[in-house]
This record gives sequence, structure tokens and C-alpha cells, in this order.
Amino acid sequence: MKEIIIDIDINKRIDVYLAEKLDISRVAVQRMLVNELITVNENRAKPSYKLQKNDKIKIEEEQPQEIALKAQDIPVEILYEDNDIIVVNKPKGMVVHPANGNLDGTLVNAIMSICKDTLSGIGGEIRPGIVHRLDKDTSGAIIIAKNNKAHINLSEQIKNHEVEKTYIALVKGFVKENEATINMPIGRSQKDRKKMAVVKNGKHAVTHFKVINRFKNYTLLEVKIETGRTHQIRVHLTQIGYPIIGDCVYSNGKNEWNIKGQCLHAKSLKFKHPITGKELFIEAPIPGYLEEIISNLL
Repeated sequence: MKEIIIDIDINKRIDVYLAEKLDISRVAVQRMLVNELITVNENRAKPSYKLQKNDKIKIEEEQPQEIALKAQDIPVEILYEDNDIIVVNKPKGMVVHPANGNLDGTLVNAIMSICKDTLSGIGGEIRPGIVHRLDKDTSGAIIIAKNNKAHINLSEQIKNHEVEKTYIALVKGFVKENEATINMPIGRSQKDRKKMAVVKNGKHAVTHFKVINRFKNYTLLEVKIETGRTHQIRVHLTQIGYPIIGDCVYSNGKNEWNIKGQCLHAKSLKFKHPITGKELFIEAPIPGYLEEIISNLL
């Protein structure tokens, strides 16, 4: 149970205030209000309730819905595998782990079929082996840990920026700089809590890019990230005026190829093996749809 006492006049709706305060979506706050997990002065409150000075808000923790995980024989390209880790080429359109609304057909379901019971448990019951993530419509290389020792080591490498992640992105516009660094903080958007944005009090985020090829109205970029903020590459490139083709969240998504979802691919990973310490460099082939678009632009 968490308590918040309003000690100043803020004149804000409770759903808006708590979405900002708790860094969750307004929809989540509204659901908790309906389910009476959030009360004001011991009473039920509507999402539109305007908070007043001395109001006491009580928040009960929302219990996660139990999800029964099952192994599914879903084809996934294996890029590297040994007794400690497996690296696969996640296809575009595949969610990494189950959640409400996506209970199966995820990468975790596929990996469970490949690895059986040999996955680390540190990520929790619905994220076995998951060390880092890729957005649903971002394809490419992703590491899964088969045991807790590997998971802990890889998590430390990621935390210390020792895993080099390289992406390719096809963006709208003619990028003039041959290479550049974007250093802008990222946090949840104040206008739409489902989206991320460059915000003054956001988390430190650094993205490097260089031009691979320029076309008439588009540019193919190689992108490396120092930090791993949610939607980082998509937000940063949109912020500087070069949204990724197909990204319907951070641009209008319209494109001449009718591609849905961002043209963003995790091309390679460079890291130290979590057990042996040997340096590994693993590449994921560019997906066919993106190769075809690039060849048509040449």
C-alpha cells in the first residue's frame, strides 16, 4: 500500500497526476480507479476528480494476472547457441514475451520449445531468459540466457554499456551529416502516456548514427546506442526530423511500400561471452522486405 498526501494546490485530474507521478499510462490509472485499487480520502474517485490540498490518496499494488506459458513450435532463426546462451534473429511483428493481449506466439514461447527447461529464471515467470528486448516491429539479434549466471553477467554488461548494439534504419528525408550523435533525455510523453518523447527531466539517452546510403527522399543509417531507453532510436530520429519508415507511432506511418511497423533491424551484437569471457560478434541477416526496399531505391 502506497500513500500520497497532496500538500499543495495542484488543480489536476487524479488520472493525469498519478500517470505522471507513477510513470504509468492514464488508462492504467483509470482501470485501477474503477477497480478501487486507488481511493481518495478512503472513498472511490472518478478519473476526472480534481485533486485538492490535503487529499490523501491510497494506492494498492495491482496483482499481475497469471499467465500460463506454453512452448510453441514457431520457426526462429538461431544465430548462435551453446550451453549458456542462445542468440536468435527475432522476426518483425513478434512480441518478445507474453503479456495481457499477447499470451502466445511470442519469442518466449518459441524459445521454450527450442531450449525446453534450460532458461534462466531471473526475468520472472513470463520472461524466462530475457536479458534485453526489441520492440514488436523491430527485427534482429537478441540474446537469451540459459542459466542465471549467464543472465546476471549479461545484465551487468548491458548496464555498463559493454554490449555494442548496432542497428540499421531506413528513414524519411535526406540526412546531410555523414555521422552525428543525439544526446537528448527520453521519458514518457506528457501528451500521450503510451508514447515516449524527448523531455527535459527524462532519462539520459545517447544515440550515434552514420549514413550508409542516401537516396532521393530517404536515407539508410547505421545506428548504435549507448543507452537502452524504450523506443530510443525511434524517438531520437523523429525528434531530429528523420522518422523511421513505417513507424505509425512516431510518424504517420504512411509510405510508398505500404510497410506497417518501423523499418528498423538489430543488425549485430558485440559482447563478451558471460561465462568464458570470449568476445562474440553476431550478425542477423537483413529481412527480405527491407532488402527489397533498399534494392528498389538504388
